[in-house]
Amino acid sequence: MKGLMIGLCVAALAGPAMAADNTLTAAEKAAGWKLLFDGNSMDAWRGFKKPASDWKVVDGALAPDPKASGDLITKEQFGSFELAFDWKVSPKGNSGVMYHVTEDAAQSYYSGPEYQVLDNSRGEPPPQRAGALYDLYAPSADVTKPVGEFNQSRLIVKGNHVEHWLNGQKVAAYELGSPEFKAKVAASKFKAWPFAASPAGHIALQNHGDDVWYKNLKVRVLK
Repeated sequence: MKGLMIGLCVAALAGPAMAADNTLTAAEKAAGWKLLFDGNSMDAWRGFKKPASDWKVVDGALAPDPKASGDLITKEQFGSFELAFDWKVSPKGNSGVMYHVTEDAAQSYYSGPEYQVLDNSRGEPPPQRAGALYDLYAPSADVTKPVGEFNQSRLIVKGNHVEHWLNGQKVAAYELGSPEFKAKVAASKFKAWPFAASPAGHIALQNHGDDVWYKNLKVRVLK
């Protein structure tokens, strides 16, 4: 019985249970998760500063036209939340998932901190590799899967505390607004923008001009 209880506790801490692509299990529904994408409908999304978007559904995943699409954002805004998403990129591909995005600046990344999505073979410096808080906090390890395979990510934002998870491993953690965070922002390009200034905002999928695919996007609000 003791072993069973330990197993149940570990499962409860492991994030959303496995489900068929773009669906929720009964346990996920009970835990407050909701789908942002069901594999067919883009009703939860729109373009950044646009009522619609050029992103498409491709084989059950959201994908941009690298040469035409802008960033994709949720219609709903979130403060404290947990986001689960799967992603894959083309060789040398680059993208990202931003949060607390507002539309009072020219680009989504002007306001939204970015969970970096990348083929690490591009050779970017550590703070710009997959799982990083782009250009500010490097991931603790490279745990990406080979290009062409989907990676599983989680982004946890609870108050000012943020964690980045990649393929079951926590690879970055930081405190929004902390002295360390402010110092890193002040030493970066973000210092000129309203970066990380809002306690809530849209979730954004970045079109960086490369092929990228997102699926199993699900979110739950945290109290």
